[in-house]
Amino acid sequence: MKNLRDLVYGLYERRIEAHLDRAQAPKHIGVILDGNRRWARAAGGTAEQGHQAGANKIADLLGWCQETGVEVVTLWLLSTDNLGRPAEELDPLLGIIESAVTGLAEDGRWRVHHVGTLDLLPSHTQRVLKEAEQATDAVDGMLVNVAVGYGGRQEIADAVRSLLLEQASRGTSIEDLAEILDIDHIAEHLYTRGQPDPDLLIRTSGEQRLSGFMLWQSAHSEYYFCEVFWPAFRKVDFLRALRDYAARHRRYGN
Repeated sequence: MKNLRDLVYGLYERRIEAHLDRAQAPKHIGVILDGNRRWARAAGGTAEQGHQAGANKIADLLGWCQETGVEVVTLWLLSTDNLGRPAEELDPLLGIIESAVTGLAEDGRWRVHHVGTLDLLPSHTQRVLKEAEQATDAVDGMLVNVAVGYGGRQEIADAVRSLLLEQASRGTSIEDLAEILDIDHIAEHLYTRGQPDPDLLIRTSGEQRLSGFMLWQSAHSEYYFCEVFWPAFRKVDFLRALRDYAARHRRYGN
């Protein structure tokens, strides 16, 4: 039965892929990797096993993105809210994330960039993220943002703080800054500064909310909510998201 199901999905996958217009593919995809713990519970496993299964799925996703011409992928691996989880769950999760990020850097195909607040993370996690960035800085490949210790509101607060400090160092008064401040000033201090905003945001597990993911950058993004838990996410699910995206008419408020 499993082999037959795999055969059917394989045929369906190839059919979708054959009809995709690569010119319409998103250039930046953000993904909320949700449902690891629920997947594990359904399989009779532990939260740690669910997180590990989710981490194992990341390379597959990046390979699919690379095949379809995606240039930037942002993976939400750990939110600022997640940092409040009990140590018996958080510590193994941080270890899994560290191993996953190290693996991405060692792969050699992708340029890794951390987005989030480093100061909120343990020193060892900070070091792993910094080393991954440094090791892949010269890689001419797809950019992979790893959102660890990330919160959308925190990002905006950090951007405003950075902007104020920069302007203060130039001797700009608050009054003068208020006269000239526009959205570009804040955008230049986001974690993703210099990058295109995400065209498509995908969330797995059936939840239909952003939970604070890329609040600023997603103003004109398209959303795709997928019922499947992240560890069970398949290429056919990814292709469905791209097909759905390509069918939408993006008006950017016009």
